Amino acid sequence: MFPTTASALAALCYCLSAFLIFKQLGNARQRWVALLPATIAVMLQALALNLLIILPDGLNLGFFTSFSLIAWLISIQILLSSLYRRIESLGIVVFPISGLGGLIASLHFDDHLITTSNNAVQGHIMVSIIAYSLITLGAFQAGLLAYQDRSIKQHHPGGFIRFLPPLHDMEVLLFQFLGFGFLCLSASLLTGFFYLEDIFAQHLVHKTVLSIIGWVILGVLLFGRFRFGWRGRTAIRWTLSAFAFLMLAFFGSKLVLEFLL
Repeated sequence: MFPTTASALAALCYCLSAFLIFKQLGNARQRWVALLPATIAVMLQALALNLLIILPDGLNLGFFTSFSLIAWLISIQILLSSLYRRIESLGIVVFPISGLGGLIASLHFDDHLITTSNNAVQGHIMVSIIAYSLITLGAFQAGLLAYQDRSIKQHHPGGFIRFLPPLHDMEVLLFQFLGFGFLCLSASLLTGFFYLEDIFAQHLVHKTVLSIIGWVILGVLLFGRFRFGWRGRTAIRWTLSAFAFLMLAFFGSKLVLEFLL
């Protein structure tokens, strides 16, 4: 009962924070007031996730539980990044999704127990989830950047766009997310090859291949940024392409294995 109650309270706090952020965009003095409910929600969701995931017989990482965990990590990253960048506007979309994901996970629709006591395998799983959350946040950032870039080029920089950081700062933040995400994804793939004996087994081969494709796309993008200064629409297209492959690898695989097979 407690995970459901905590998740419901977290969802309410997330939605309140999203509403306050929307109402107070551009008001620098009130932005911390708007983020306070989300901070409380993150703590409540952490308690619920701890009870949902860590079970006596192993780790419960079903489809909705994994989604809630990734959304929770993204919410934390938004809160931390808001300390030095004005990106709390991402919370208008992300926070309600995180609250809804936590609430659905608490209803135990899809418990999927991973019975392993191997710390290396558990570390591989957690690094993978952190990588997916960072790259997902990068995709949100890329979408916002695309909207901002198009509005400026069409000479419509008013409204919501006025409250976003300059394009340069948005791009710097995007590549920070992607850089850390790429490092975590590299560690995930490396530990997978070392510690998972069946990484190319029939039920995992598509996940492995799609993850490697996403990793290659991210690597090319980061190299292009470093070597050729790629930015703007080029960076956006490559980011969303990598995100698409990685989400297919993670959530697509879980959807097929847990609900369709």
